Amino acid sequence: MSVTIIDSHMHCGTQNVSLPWEEVQGRLREGGISGACLFAPVEDIYDRYDYHFQDTAAWAACRRRANRYLLDLQQREQNLIAYYFVWNDFRNEELRKGYRGIKWHRHEYEPVYNYADPRCEEFLQEAYRLGLPILLEESFENTRYFIRRVRGRTPVIIPHLGMLNGGFQALLRAGVWDDGTVYADTALALSSEMAQFLDRYGSERLLFGSDFPFGSPRHELQKVRNLGLSEDDFENIVSRNVFRLTGAQPTHTQE
Repeated sequence: MSVTIIDSHMHCGTQNVSLPWEEVQGRLREGGISGACLFAPVEDIYDRYDYHFQDTAAWAACRRRANRYLLDLQQREQNLIAYYFVWNDFRNEELRKGYRGIKWHRHEYEPVYNYADPRCEEFLQEAYRLGLPILLEESFENTRYFIRRVRGRTPVIIPHLGMLNGGFQALLRAGVWDDGTVYADTALALSSEMAQFLDRYGSERLLFGSDFPFGSPRHELQKVRNLGLSEDDFENIVSRNVFRLTGAQPTHTQE
């Protein structure tokens, strides 16, 4: 039976940017990829260009539509895994609707998460209870803070092998990768850093991803193929790890 390849890092949404499922589906087919973990575009969650952004009812409604769009796709399509993109309203009740992971994202120039809000802790407690992995893209200091705060109570996935979390090597020196509950995805990462991670930690904590539309699923998958992995290691990275983390079940399609 062929491997059910999953791109663990793709953006999909139709409000403030045009990334409809039909376009995502076409890129998956082009790369011979079976499915994907889908995140709403940042532009549908908050105003990333306003550091002093204040939430509004309109933005809250936009977030709900953006996340629900992915949940509806997960329920309709095979091998799609919807992540809930959280912002400062920390709506923990949303996590019980069937999302299989959480997207936690900001860059240093963007508005900040209110980590001191009691609702933040309530949200995290619900994530722990449900065992939902958290894909964390944050500043270097906040990445280290977040991992200390979570303390292994649910898996944390750092995208791009840490490229936008302070850098792979900085996280390595800080001991972040030594935590067995911290995972990484390969989206836009250097092949040399993928190889270094694999040499140190093996293949059970690395996930294939493309960061579409910023990366090409076909090209990013080829980078993983070019590592010359064993069949078992390749299947861990492109399939087994993501299904194990999210609790989703692969649907095998006939070629």
